[in-house]
Order: sequence, then structure tokens, then C-alpha cells
Amino acid sequence: MAAAVAMRSGSGDGGGGYEKGGIDTGKYVRYTPEQVEALERVYAECPKPSSARRQQLLRECPILSNIEPKQIKVWFQNRRCRDKQRKESSRLQAVNRKLTAMNKLLMEENERLQKQVSQLVHENAYMKRQLQNPSLANDASCDSNLTAPANLRDASNPSGLLSIAEETLTEFLSKATGTAIDWVQMPGMKPGPDSFGIVTISHGGRGVAARACGLVNLEPTKIVEILKDRPSWFRDCRSLEVFTMLPAGNGGTIELVYMQMYAPTTLVPARDFWTLRYTTTMEDGSLVVCERSLSGSGDGQSAATSQQFVRAEMLPSGYLVRQCEAGGSIVRIVDHLDLDAWSVPEVLRPLYESSRVVAQKMTTAALRHLRQIAQETSGEVVYAMGRQPAVLRTFSQRLSRGFNDAISGFNDDGWSIMAGDGIEDVIIACNSKKIRSGSNPATAFGAPGGIICAKASMLLQSVPPAVLVRFLREHRSEWADYNFDAYSASALKTSPCSLPGLRPMRFSGSQIIMPLAHTVENEEILEVVRLEGQTLTHDEGLLSRDIHLLQLCTGIDEKSMGSCFQLVFAPIDELFPDDAPLISSGFRVIPLDIKTDGLSSGRTLDLASSLEVGATTQQASADGSQDVCNLRSVLTIAFQFPYEIHLQDTVAAMARQYVRSIVSAVQRVSMAISPSQSGLNTGQKIISGFPEAATLVRWICQSYRYHLGVDLVSHSDQAGESLLRMFWDHQDAVLCCSFKEKPVFTFGNQMGIDMLETTLIALQDLTLDKIFDEPGRKALHAEVPKLMEQGYAYLPAGVCLSGMGRHVSYEQAVAWKVLGEDGNVHCLAFCFVNWSFV
Repeated sequence: MAAAVAMRSGSGDGGGGYEKGGIDTGKYVRYTPEQVEALERVYAECPKPSSARRQQLLRECPILSNIEPKQIKVWFQNRRCRDKQRKESSRLQAVNRKLTAMNKLLMEENERLQKQVSQLVHENAYMKRQLQNPSLANDASCDSNLTAPANLRDASNPSGLLSIAEETLTEFLSKATGTAIDWVQMPGMKPGPDSFGIVTISHGGRGVAARACGLVNLEPTKIVEILKDRPSWFRDCRSLEVFTMLPAGNGGTIELVYMQMYAPTTLVPARDFWTLRYTTTMEDGSLVVCERSLSGSGDGQSAATSQQFVRAEMLPSGYLVRQCEAGGSIVRIVDHLDLDAWSVPEVLRPLYESSRVVAQKMTTAALRHLRQIAQETSGEVVYAMGRQPAVLRTFSQRLSRGFNDAISGFNDDGWSIMAGDGIEDVIIACNSKKIRSGSNPATAFGAPGGIICAKASMLLQSVPPAVLVRFLREHRSEWADYNFDAYSASALKTSPCSLPGLRPMRFSGSQIIMPLAHTVENEEILEVVRLEGQTLTHDEGLLSRDIHLLQLCTGIDEKSMGSCFQLVFAPIDELFPDDAPLISSGFRVIPLDIKTDGLSSGRTLDLASSLEVGATTQQASADGSQDVCNLRSVLTIAFQFPYEIHLQDTVAAMARQYVRSIVSAVQRVSMAISPSQSGLNTGQKIISGFPEAATLVRWICQSYRYHLGVDLVSHSDQAGESLLRMFWDHQDAVLCCSFKEKPVFTFGNQMGIDMLETTLIALQDLTLDKIFDEPGRKALHAEVPKLMEQGYAYLPAGVCLSGMGRHVSYEQAVAWKVLGEDGNVHCLAFCFVNWSFV
């Protein structure tokens, strides 16, 4: 009966057909279309009106005069319930579509694995036949030697380009859907209804590769358009320029593309690519975009920046997009790169040798961006302050690009390195171009003189990146100087900039964080920070001087599996216009690969296995603290300051000192939040992590006194923790290496570790011959006979290399044999006197 009444009144979708309050009578309320329309208008503004608001509604709408307040309340209750049911139904339908697509992907993956198993079985049987018949093996080896790689074809003519494009397509499809690469599931990425796709990485083979498959609620043509615009979603992509476009079959195109990538830290050069990109349609209607590197320098690289880039290679990669029957599209993404890892310092090579890093920075980033666009398009995402999602996304991109530009400091952007003050711990770069607001999103700032950037990089040990970035975000007063924030913010005003100190400021200690937007999985958060401060002057009295910052946080969740953790911010005007100029500063923490061997005694103190200390004392604890001890990461700090032309040198000196103070603050914070017991500050912690350390230090000091007749440290007759602490705090760099044909460093004090810019764990990655230049090696080899004969030798002043590749000068070095209790040589020790970075 209720349904009949609702249909008669024309209000079936608007909440008609309700009992009178649901309580006193058996009659049903009849809502006219006009009444439903009035109620719907109110519901759109306020889904849950208060009693006073409902009374006001009855007074202001005469057409509702015959409806009692209780009936109005019931109408809104049922309307909310229906809305909730519709949303739940839509959600379940979306989950069902996703599960259907995921099931299809898993079936295809299972089919691929079965083919791979069959192939391995066939290869295994073939190898058995070869082993059983040596003559066949010899014939096969001869045949393989006759097979040579095809010569590179001329890529300057269309037919040659089409041939390369077709080969690229074939190789890409074999990776996207076949067994051309040995794919393994990426750790921490399990397929399921809550995941965004299936992510796998390469296991062995050339270069680094990652693959992702997922369902996206967008049309294939839209997906291809987004993915081809790589700078819009790949934060490490500086630029992408198409130099040539040629038509191909099936309505496809062939493009010659030049792409530049940013450097992740100040310690390595940037990468660039010269590629062929082929877009076509398959017979089944799937869209394909595949890409690979071409030989030659290409047309993109300019003479001004050629020294700042290392040419990397893109092996056949791309995107395969297929329309899904249930709606949306199934997307397969393959990234396969050779990043020339040998061109970077050894300690940073994991960034270029890890398929997991490529998966996190490129492959899954593309899939997450597509998912974000799909949700924004469907209206599922609502952001604060009435901003459109595209506008806020642009702000995030501008902040990130500005920070990347500051770190890389490309010459064609106007950056040049300024002279230092003799200590090369902080790099000062200057951009003297007069940049108008909005001319360049990365550096749009109306400074009359230019911009000074002070930047530095350092290695962190046993510091969880997410915890560090979250601490820097939540405890700004621990590292920041409010006067410098005020100075940068003052450049937004029309009045000239003033240097910090000319207008004394006091930070009230209060910062208010106002969220603006976040990505689907909260791996990236955009927010506005208001710093409450006061100006203290005689003429102005006590005035409020609040500062507003636009801030981008990446990876602050402790469970984040990201490859980069960032805190980037820029001062903004409180009105926050869409075209606000941004000048980015901040922090970036990049984890290096975690070692899996733990702190074993053979790995930590390899002293020819003669330290008979229990080898089982250093097994990994149940809480996983050993993994934390092995965690290494690179921290990069970059701060930018506008300046007027006559204040350039003054601002540069100010920026250098400010970044040094920030580095010191971060070091203190890192020590405070480190959960490990790696022990880089007290002898007690060193002993707890390295039981052999006390014994080794005693042997080092005793051997030094035995050979040279003087004490290495004062009160060297002490033992245990006291001697270890004095050795650890010794003013000169002391390092030990194994007494083998190829000596490897095994232990050192704080100054020794600082000199090599490494950590106590990573020290064992360095060999003795790697730290000396050619003259240093010659001097060392000349003194080896004397060292072997009398037990010690003096090395003249020279230069060595740190683990980061920086030159370190020293006035003198002493080498001596370290003798154990039995009188045998267990290792060699070196003491570098008065060292400094060149």
C-alpha cells in the first residue's frame, strides 16, 4: 500500500510513502512532488537538520504546513538510510568489478606461470641430454658462439624506425604478458580486494625492471593520454620533449623522445634518455604504448647541461591497456631500465640497482596516479577550501619540482655554484635570473636579485625515515629558525626583503596544520601550516606576525613502503591564490637497501677469525632490531632564499650557516629517535652491538705503544668501556683493516667513520685500495716492506677518497700491525692526522 501511495504522489525516489511518524496511526503520509522537491533542497544543504531547522522549514515552506514535525524527521531519516544504501550498493558493485578483473589477472598470471614451468621443464630435460652426451654440448657451444647480436640499424629513416618499433612491441609484450623476464612478487604487495593491483619485480637479468597490473575506472584513450604525459605523474621526470612524430600502421604513431630525470641527491648526476616511443592498437582493440632507447646522443641534450647528465638506457618498456567488460580498463605497466649504476659512489648504488626502487618510484606511481584521477573524475574525492583537485595536484607538483630543481641545480635554469669557505660540507648555488611570477612553476618567484640555494647530503644509520620526517614535520621548533621563515615569507610582500636580525622575531611555539588534500592511500599529504610569531620592536610594540607555509609530506606513515620520504614546504601569502609563487625548501630521505646478513661477527670484525668470542652472541633478536641496525639512508637538505643583488654574498653566508645548523639539529634528532643499538656515541652501546670491540681496541692501543713507544690515547692502561670510549672519541681518524691480500676495513672510531663518510656497518664495504688515489697507493706500497719488517711505517701527507667519493687530505698517516695475545698479526691499523675535506 505504501508503494502504491508513493507512486500515486510521484515521490517514490524522494522519500514518499512513510507512516505518520511510524508510531500513532496506520495512515500513510502522501508527499506531493512540490513537497519532495522542497525537502530535497534542504537535504542537499543539510542531510541531518536539527529540530530547530526542521521547525524553521515548516514555517518557511507553506506547502509543508500539513506535515507534522515527526513526519519530517522520519523523512530525513529514511532519506539518509536510502542514500547510505545506494552508496553501499555502488561500493559493492565497484568491489565486485575489481574482484572480477583481479580474478582475470590472476588467471592470466597463472597461465603465464604454467608456461614458464613448462619451459623450465623443457630446458631441464635439454640440459640433462647435453650433460649425458658431451659431443652435443660442444656442438651447441659452437653454435652459440656463431650467434652474434644484430647490428644496429639506421634509425634516421622511417623504415628503420618502423622495424625498431615492431621489435620493441614484440619484446614489450613478452615482458607484459609472457616469460621474457623472471618476475617475482614485490615484497609487501599482496593482491586482494583492497590492493590496487599486482606488482612484480625482476629477479636477476640485465638492469632493473618492474611490472604492475591493475583495474582503473577510466577509458583506455584517457589512460594512454595520462601515461604518455610522464612529467604529470612521475616526480623524478624533469622534462619530456617529442622531437619527431611519424605515422605508422593501424593509426599508430612513432615518436622520438628526449627525457631528463632529476638527480635524487646532490651526490649523483642526473639521468637522461633518448628513446623511440611507439603507440598502436592491437587486433583485440587493446592500446599499446611501448618505448626503448636508441643509440646516439639524440637531439635533446644541450651543451650547457651535457656534463650534468649520464645517459641511461630504457630497455623495451611500456603500457598495455584493454577495455574491461564490466567497466573501466585493465592496465599493464612495464618499466625496464639500465641506470648505469657504476657511475655513482658504491654506497649509493642500491638506488640504481634495485628493481624495488623502480617499482615504487615509477611503476606503482603511475598506477596510483591513474587511480587518483579516476576517483577525482567520479567525484569521490572532496578537498578542503573549495579547491579543485587539479589545482591542488598542481601545487603538489610545483612544490616537488621546485625542490628537485634546487637539488639538481641545472645550468640551463640559471644555476651556478658559488665559491665555498674552505669547508665543502654545504654547496651554495646561485640563480641570478630575474624570474617573473608564474613564468616557471619550479622557480616562479619575483625576487629582484635572484635565489640562493644551500644544500647538503649526509648518510644516516639506523634511523627510520618515516619517523624522522614525521618528527621534522611535527617538531619544527627543534630545527627551524623562525627568523629565516619570516625572511623568506617577506619576499612575498611588495616591500623589499630584509635580512634576519634586522627585525627580531619570536616564535610562539605554536604551529597549526590545516590539511588540504591527500592521495588515495595517504602516501602524500598537502597541507597549509600556520606559524604563530610575534615581532618585537620599540616602535611597533607587540604585533602578530603569522607565517603561512604550503607543505607537502611524503611517506610519513611508519608502514610506508615508499622509496622516498620528503618534507617540502614554501612560504605563501595567507590569501593563497591559485597562481601563488612557490620557492621550495625541505628534506628528502632515501632508504638504501637493507642488508640481510645481520650483524654477524664474521661480517662486523673480520680479524682473521682469531677473536674467539662467542659467534652466537650477535644473532638477530626476535623484535627485528638487527634489521633496524642495518638500515641506511641518504638525507638531502636544500633551502632556498631570495636575495637582492647587493646582498648576494651576505645571504649566501647566512644560508650556509643556517643549513649547517640544520644539519647539526638533524644529527641530534637522529640520535634521539634511533631505536637501534648500533652505538655511535658511547662505548657502552658499541660494546652491546660489538662484543669484540673492547678486545680489539685494547690490542690496537697496546700494539701502537709496543711499536712506536708512545700511547695512542691517554691512560691506555685502562680497559673495557673506559678505554673504548677514549678510543671512540680520539681526535684523529683510526681505522682497522683485515690482514689479507685485499684488505677490507673492519672497524674504526668516530673520526675514522666521519672521514670516510660511512657508518660502522657500511665500513666493511670499503677496501683499503679504494680510498687511496694513485700517489697514495704508490706511497703505501713503498712502505709495505718497512711495515712488515719493523711493524709500523709513516706515510707522507696525501689525499684519499671518502665512501661518497669526496677527496680528503691528511698531514700524515701511521700504519702498524695489531698483535693479539698470542703475538700473531690479526689486522692492520691506520691513524690519519689532521684530515679535512678538500
